[in-house]
Amino acid sequence: MNTDVLVVGGAGVDTIVRVDALPVPLADSHVVPPIDTVVGHTGSGVALGCHRLGLSTRFVDVIGDDHEGRMLVDRFAAEGLPFDHVVHESGTRRAVNLVDAAGRRMSLYDPRHPYDLAPDPSLWRRHLPGAHHVHASIMPWTVAALEDAAAAGATTSTDLHDWDGRNPHHTPFAYAADLVFVSGSRLDGVEDDVVADVLDRGRARLVVVMDGARGSRVTVREGGSFAVGAVELPGRPAIDSNGAGDAYVSAFLRTWLGGGDTRAAARAGTVAGAWACGTEGTHSSLIDDGELSRQLAAHYGGGAGRA
Repeated sequence: MNTDVLVVGGAGVDTIVRVDALPVPLADSHVVPPIDTVVGHTGSGVALGCHRLGLSTRFVDVIGDDHEGRMLVDRFAAEGLPFDHVVHESGTRRAVNLVDAAGRRMSLYDPRHPYDLAPDPSLWRRHLPGAHHVHASIMPWTVAALEDAAAAGATTSTDLHDWDGRNPHHTPFAYAADLVFVSGSRLDGVEDDVVADVLDRGRARLVVVMDGARGSRVTVREGGSFAVGAVELPGRPAIDSNGAGDAYVSAFLRTWLGGGDTRAAARAGTVAGAWACGTEGTHSSLIDDGELSRQLAAHYGGGAGRA
């Protein structure tokens, strides 16, 4: 079976706590709105986002035999997203995400698994012959999937999240993927150097710096750099940034894999990220292909929606 996008790693569950402001003032207790626990984390978001946008998508990961693991299995089954997994005794990844009134978040991440966890590579290798593209979340073991995908002739991507350009955990991913996504949150003053290093020392065709309300900046190995400003969607104000980066990545991939140019892909990612911010909870409202095309046409003109 052919697969447009094989997503490796990054399933988990988020507990969302809404607070008035970040950082939260020190106190014995705070009264907060209802606390929600939802399917979240980056691999889930990219896989669900690609699937909702019409790409043939498969997700593989390690989870626990626990309530959170069953939440994942049930959500993916309900969405019709193929999810192959193995179980580890350490459990399912989870996070507590504090979200302020402006939709900004602080994530308290519990990775659960031992750092040296190494599942049988058949978890992803058996799907590589039919895979067009492989996206690896930055679990330590998934860099092997990027290497295997490149050897198999598939294109690859990864999201480095809030990398500062120095943390050695991220470095193998930065150099192993064709498309490198990274948050701009910790790159002030070093962004140009970090992007240049990834392009000089890695296999990246392009680097995308996603920077929330400041938009995104794209550098293409053979095509220079450009910026795409953030957009506001009428009637859909930003209330929760959880999952916005994953939505950006999935829409970028949908357009780029469909033959669209890099600017069109970045515009698609920008709209999808803004759409994700319009509802409470991680991955609670994923944009579909029709809505993405309508929003792209509204913001960028006719014909901008399709690759």
